Amino acid sequence: MTTQLTILGGGAMGTACAVLLAEQPDQLVTIWARSPEYAEQMQRDRENQRLLPGVRLPDNVRITADLAAAVASAEYLIAAVPTQFLRASLNEVRPQLPHPLPVISVIKGIENGTFLRPSEIIGEVLGSRAVVSLSGPSHAEEIGRRLPATLVAASSDLGLARQTQKMFNTQRFRVYTNLDLVGVELAGALKNVIAIAAGISDGLGYGDNAKSALLTRGLVEMTRFGQRFGAEAATFAGLAGMGDLITTCISPYGRNRHVGQRLGQGETLSHILATMTSVAEGVTTAKSVFDIAEQEGIDMPIMTEVYRVLYESKSPADATNSLMLRPLRAE
Repeated sequence: MTTQLTILGGGAMGTACAVLLAEQPDQLVTIWARSPEYAEQMQRDRENQRLLPGVRLPDNVRITADLAAAVASAEYLIAAVPTQFLRASLNEVRPQLPHPLPVISVIKGIENGTFLRPSEIIGEVLGSRAVVSLSGPSHAEEIGRRLPATLVAASSDLGLARQTQKMFNTQRFRVYTNLDLVGVELAGALKNVIAIAAGISDGLGYGDNAKSALLTRGLVEMTRFGQRFGAEAATFAGLAGMGDLITTCISPYGRNRHVGQRLGQGETLSHILATMTSVAEGVTTAKSVFDIAEQEGIDMPIMTEVYRVLYESKSPADATNSLMLRPLRAE
């Protein structure tokens, strides 16, 4: 029996998901790309030349800019657009949906202003439905090339988590299940902010000791923040937490680490963002996290300093001094 899946978003991760899902011959995959020219290029050349060059799209992947056609026969939606664009995309999708569909989110961020996680945005726009978050160490550049990777599918609906596990699992892509949707989504968002800090450290030439300390103390902040909102501490020690944090803080593919590195080397944020072809979710997430931490009284020293560098023009060197000269305390 054939399963039809529609991916909302023709970016690098959406493309990588299509490559994965199409490995199973009984799964037909459609990518919805907003730009007709972009969709036409991908359909014709069988490749996302701009964001995932060199990765061939299998024959059972269709790319279209026609939203109605993309979702007409879909049985599952895979949301693969940046957090800040998710609400607008779902508002476009909603009138086209023939019936309520379960949603698989591969998005990592928090919406500015509302402070909602991707699953909450999905529920608010599309109505109550089953949602699963597929998260963990997962750079699209490696997934698209079928290098080994392991992620977690998290949902309060264990049946949907297991179905996602089955649909995505391949010889090179292993999926675990998890019931802590809140923790997995928050971990995926928060690690991007720490990755900016790690990049700043690299840009300043601070070395391995400093980066290791940032990752370790950053994980403490991630866990502290998550637990305040009902997440399980163990989630942050797993694939969605520590696993994704390590990858995004050390990999040359890490967009958030890249932003931080250039900040550490003296570039302005506006110039960095203007010259990037993809979205660094941590830049907007840092603002949401700062605002929430201020409102809730959550101690987040590293993420606070990242916010001040991004939005208050604090120099990376001064931010480092603020962290290193904090009052002494027990670990």
